[in-house]
Amino acid sequence: MVRTRLAALTVGALAMGTVSASAADIKVCLIAGKTGPLEAYAKQTEAGFMLGLEYLTKGTMKVGADKIEVIVKDDQLKPDKGKSSLEECYNDDGAALAVGTTGSPVALAMLPVAEEAKKILIVEPAVADSITGDKWNRYVFRTGRSSYQDALANAASIPKDEDVAIGMLGLDTAFGRDGVKAFAEALATIRPRAKIVAEEYAAGNTADFTPFAERLFGALKDKPGKKVIGFIWAGAHPMAKFVDMKPDRFGIALMPGGNILPAMNAWKAFAGTEGGIYYYWEFPKNPMNDWLKTEYQKRFSAPPDFFVAGGF
Repeated sequence: MVRTRLAALTVGALAMGTVSASAADIKVCLIAGKTGPLEAYAKQTEAGFMLGLEYLTKGTMKVGADKIEVIVKDDQLKPDKGKSSLEECYNDDGAALAVGTTGSPVALAMLPVAEEAKKILIVEPAVADSITGDKWNRYVFRTGRSSYQDALANAASIPKDEDVAIGMLGLDTAFGRDGVKAFAEALATIRPRAKIVAEEYAAGNTADFTPFAERLFGALKDKPGKKVIGFIWAGAHPMAKFVDMKPDRFGIALMPGGNILPAMNAWKAFAGTEGGIYYYWEFPKNPMNDWLKTEYQKRFSAPPDFFVAGGF
């Protein structure tokens, strides 16, 4: 929840530096991939972001006398659309800052726009390490987690004293490839007896995972020690399809990583799965999360989820 304070400070600082003494709107753009396979993530981000502003301003939606106006844009998970949407935010809409977006490839396309406009872009929830790595510029701030932080959490779930052979299925995007690379680095740092021995990458709209699974099974089945297939995935998860191909006949377990609650509910049928998660609504014990839990359940009849917390 520290990131909420960072966002609050950024909004406050820009408010003081960019508006006159008379009341004026502070325009903030929220860009998210509301069309496509990550729609559920984007909707959660928007809901959490609006609740975060409500919490920050104690329901006034103002900083001092200045009203906060949120402009929401759908990048449709298309890098060109994300780039043009951010250009519109800064140049046409007069936004003081922008927040976004859902997909890492889109976020990467947006970074040079912030640098050219010399305006702040707060990245949430896209996680690719390159966003604040080699593609970073001084106008880009990340308030969400990174691929390497995810990787450390997942690596920590692997026993220290076992030899573990790992096959990885990653989404064929910056998110998937950065995620697998980060996981390999995290393993080398904190779990050196666990090693990635095979990597596969697939498009998000892949229907048949059989060839990917067979190659991973082939690479793992004769390895000594524990054998695991891990996933760096966003959207409809392929784990159920892997389970149907019976990896347990080769002694292979599955490690899906974190996801939203509807996806994780389906994993109850898959005993033995392990991995890290970014947020679970009952874990944080502080006034912010108490408020978020109460208000979100009141309005949406469900607990706050993975991307709600990020938006908040």
